[in-house]
Amino acid sequence: MRRALPWLLACGAASCAPEAVAPVARLHLVDATAASGVDLVLTSGRRPATQILEVKGGGLALFDWDGDGDLDLFAPNGATLDAPAHGPGARLFENLGGLRFRDATTDAALDLHRWGYGCAVGDVDGDGDEDVFVACYGRDALLRNDGGRLVDVTTSAGLDGEAWSSAAAFGDVDRDGDLDLYVARFVRFDAAAPPPSMTFLGAEVFAGPMGLAAERDSLYLNRGDGTFEDASAALGIDAVAPAYGLGVAILDFDGDGWPEVFVGNDSGRNFLFHRAGPGPFEDRGVASGIATNQDGGEQATMGIAIGDVDGDGRADVFTSNFMDDTNTLHVNLGRLLFEDRGVSYGLGVESRSYLGWAAHFADLDLDGDEDLVVFNGHVYPPEITEPRGWRHLQEPLCYERDGTRFRRVTAESGGAWLAEAHCDRSAVCGDLDRDGDLDLVVAELGGPLRVLENDGARGAWLEVALDDPGHANRRGLGARVQLDAGGRRQVRWLTGGCGYQSANPPEAHFGLGDVAGPVALEVTWPDGAVQRVADVAPNRRVRITRE
Repeated sequence: MRRALPWLLACGAASCAPEAVAPVARLHLVDATAASGVDLVLTSGRRPATQILEVKGGGLALFDWDGDGDLDLFAPNGATLDAPAHGPGARLFENLGGLRFRDATTDAALDLHRWGYGCAVGDVDGDGDEDVFVACYGRDALLRNDGGRLVDVTTSAGLDGEAWSSAAAFGDVDRDGDLDLYVARFVRFDAAAPPPSMTFLGAEVFAGPMGLAAERDSLYLNRGDGTFEDASAALGIDAVAPAYGLGVAILDFDGDGWPEVFVGNDSGRNFLFHRAGPGPFEDRGVASGIATNQDGGEQATMGIAIGDVDGDGRADVFTSNFMDDTNTLHVNLGRLLFEDRGVSYGLGVESRSYLGWAAHFADLDLDGDEDLVVFNGHVYPPEITEPRGWRHLQEPLCYERDGTRFRRVTAESGGAWLAEAHCDRSAVCGDLDRDGDLDLVVAELGGPLRVLENDGARGAWLEVALDDPGHANRRGLGARVQLDAGGRRQVRWLTGGCGYQSANPPEAHFGLGDVAGPVALEVTWPDGAVQRVADVAPNRRVRITRE
């Protein structure tokens, strides 16, 4: 295990002299898959799909598996209806630098062949290595990182229940310094005896989720040693009726020092679990306005993106949805109240013909505000979609910030990837080649992984990682990182579970545009403690160690 960390340690004084800043270029990415060494065609049932189990796809994870300071890629992979517990197996790709990867599945002793869906990454036992939880159809999997070996410790950790788990997120919900786990679950489904077909808009399609029984979510508390106890009943999660969960994010939405749990549900209202102290959670989704869209309509939430679209320092929530509906942007008004402003921000109307999945806020052009990318693709096969004028394969939607609205980026300016139609599901975002800008890896349903290299951004940047040696949650998952420069404030949240069923690295990435001088940082740690670091030079990575 290599431990060379290419991060500049920052503790409050000037980090180093600022560097010259090149002009900001446009938002532009290129497909770099062929030369990357990432070679994997994902399995998710067979084509054409005949059951709902085959169409929800699976997640991805970017994390530093080997401790060498760059981002490695994990794909849980799926299986088929005739052998749901015996798929081709999860894969791990080691980052070699320069946007080159190699298959390290054998080196990691990775032996997971169950039907995997969502991923969550975090150091559950406080040993300094990042561990991986995989939400599965059947038995979930907790893979403990033991010096680079990903060892299945699911049973001994107390996480081996049987269900269709769809997504998961780590977070310190009880503020005791270690990582707890929320697992979102979907429908009760028996692959050996699937339900009969149903009718949707005049088409005969596979059943679900409506009409099928929902599985109940679970909240597990970490005992402090990487083992867990089911606290779903004690903490009020079981008090709400089960729903068709597809996504989850854990962060402090109202700034009171206690994290909320946002759950995106398919074909129903979303949950927002809130607690005002150590007591049980209460679902405040309806009361907060985030359970539905502006018309009070329940949607089919797929992807979740967290960002600050209006610059007020509060976490806003974008969700992607099913076709014939709009994607939704819930702006955080404070006091745990949200308002749907997707249409006014230019994100509503044109999304109606798309079926959205992974979504990310990211400053792809390094101009100082976050852009938005959404990946799309239908659930029904071409035999059903094409005769009805629906599109099975769909191109991504990418939006650049333009004042108080988002403006769609075209393939002519943003790259050919924006004109290429796929049946996409999950995506992860991080600086894969450590050149200062953010790249993407995209997972297509039953298709190959794609690596999208950012080759357009030329502005200043800063990337921030956290280190809390006094707690098991050393990387500060759940923290809020604020940057102040040139009279502007930017905020990032280190949040697991965003995108769609995926885990992005716990790094706060900022584009700075033409800022050449030092910036100031403010970290709100997961337990509410605040730490400030002044005079940080741009164009580098800094690691802030908790005082």
